[in-house]
Amino acid sequence: MTEVQVKGNLDSAIKRWKQKVAKSGVLSEAKRHDAYDKPGVRRRKAKEEARKNARKSAHKNNYKNDKNGRD
Repeated sequence: MTEVQVKGNLDSAIKRWKQKVAKSGVLSEAKRHDAYDKPGVRRRKAKEEARKNARKSAHKNNYKNDKNGRD
């Protein structure tokens, strides 16, 4: 269980709690166990995620090269 001490401001305590929960991966794990995915569906999702990450990486690298090339 993730706990945060409230030191005065409740809003900042809620923000810190949300950050801790996100960092620990509790919500993403709960979403993953929410419903059963067939093995084929899992593979398709993994391949799509890999393609998406590759596109992001390529775009990021191209942007870096363009920015560094200009003066």
